Formats: sequence, C-alpha cells, structure tokens
Amino acid sequence: MRSLDISGRIAMVNSGWEERESDDAELAGHLDGRGVNLRLHHRMLDVLVKDEQIAAAALVFRDRMDELRAFYGIRLQAAIDAVQAVSHRTSLHAVGPVAEDAAIEAVREVDRWYAGQLDELYRAARATAAPDESGTVGWHRGEIGAVLDECDAVVIAGGNVRTLLWTLRFFDVTLRPEQTVVAWSAGAMALTDEVVLFHDFTPLGVTAAEVHDRGLGRLPGVIALPHAKRRLRLDDHARMSVLARRFAEHQLLLLDDGAVVRFPDGVTDLPAGARVLDRTGHVTVVGVA
Repeated sequence: MRSLDISGRIAMVNSGWEERESDDAELAGHLDGRGVNLRLHHRMLDVLVKDEQIAAAALVFRDRMDELRAFYGIRLQAAIDAVQAVSHRTSLHAVGPVAEDAAIEAVREVDRWYAGQLDELYRAARATAAPDESGTVGWHRGEIGAVLDECDAVVIAGGNVRTLLWTLRFFDVTLRPEQTVVAWSAGAMALTDEVVLFHDFTPLGVTAAEVHDRGLGRLPGVIALPHAKRRLRLDDHARMSVLARRFAEHQLLLLDDGAVVRFPDGVTDLPAGARVLDRTGHVTVVGVA
C-alpha cells in the first residue's frame, strides 16, 4: 500500500474472517490508521436478525447450495477418476490422448452443470426475497456506498471465501474502476470471474479442484491459486496439466508467500514476472522465454 502512494482513506473488507471481523487492529495498523472497516459480516448478521424473510431465504439458499455441492462433488470425483484411469492406460494405437481429451471435457461438463445449477439457486433466492426490497439491506448499502465514495482504495483480506463472496454480493459492493484494490488469499480469488477451491493434500472427500462460485469479475480470465506450494502437487506435472487443460480459458495464477502481481489501470493481462501453470503442467513465468 505504501508503494502505491495512496494518501486518502482505505476501505477494509475482511468479512471472510467472520466472527473475527472486528479484530482488525493489525490490519488497520498496516494502513497507517487510515483504514475504515466496512463490517460486512456484522451487517449481514444484523440483516438476518431484523429481516425474517431475508433470513429464511438465506437459510434455504445455504442448505440447497450445500446439497448441490455434495452432488457436484460426487459427479466431479467420478469424472476426475475417469481422467486418471484413462491417462494411466497404455495406448498402442493413439487412442489414449483422444480418450483423455474427451475425459477432461466430461469434467468440464460437470463444472458447467454445477455453475448453471448455482445460477438457478441465485435466481430463486432473489425471487423469494430480493435484497433490493429490504429496507434494512438498503440502509446498509447506503452506508457502505457512502464510505466507499470517500475512499481512494480498498483492501480485501482472506478467510472464508464463501462468506466473503456472499457479503460482497449481498450488499452489492461496487468497486469503482479508478479505485485501487489490494487483495490477497481469498480476497484475490474474489476479484476473478471464476473462484476455484483446491487442495491436493486433503485426506478425505473430493480431491479434485472444485468450482465454487463466480467472483466479482474485476480480473476476468484469471483463476487465482493462493498458497499454491502448500496446496498443489506442483511437481506432479501430469496432474497439473489436467488442471490447466480443464480451465483452458483461464490463466492459472500462482500466488505464493511474498508474491506481488500488479495490474495497472484498465489492464487485466498478467504482467511479466507472474507465475502461472501452463498446459503441460509446469510452472512458467510470464515474459520469460
């Protein structure tokens, strides 16, 4: 933040910390005392207490999304297992590569099915209890908008990406194009158009990367992968190749400890020096031949 030479107020979004949202002294200290906490998680709890219709719709949405994710996980794991089985089978007549491409396309179809079903859930939730019609939500949105209008920059911290995205979307938090945004971990994921959860070292459950939700879309065509060294088997190039080919329309951006990737105003292409996964499953650096 200091390197960006920002002199005005800075909005803080740390709703991903959930009940720890108010524990922001350290974060505010890094911002030289100019940080203003938008308190999105606190505001969400306030709405759920005061607006029974919104609260009931939110509970139904959560339960249905959990069920959708459970079925998605079953289908996804089966599709990924098929990719692994095909890729490890010996092919004598060049059928193997064709079969593997088809198997990866089947995984992509499962991802598309989930995304479509999630869109339907959002539409149903808005039809049941539209936030725009809630006086409590409107009051909070007004306050949030007024604070953002006075801030030169916004910082978005990590934490629970589901809660972070939900609160940002629920209160229709709008980041002006000219507003500097600094984000990390789940906050960086929220800036993209496709939020993907991943952890190759989980002992149980779905072991494949999972499409979770749509992000804010400020950085289209990018999938952010924070803490990649700790969460991905980067030395397993075959596995990483499947991941990169599955999300072929996106650049898979690795954000490990200390990584800084800057996007100048109006530029969404990855800058030189950014580390990405290429289609062969290897880590490459943008701008380096």
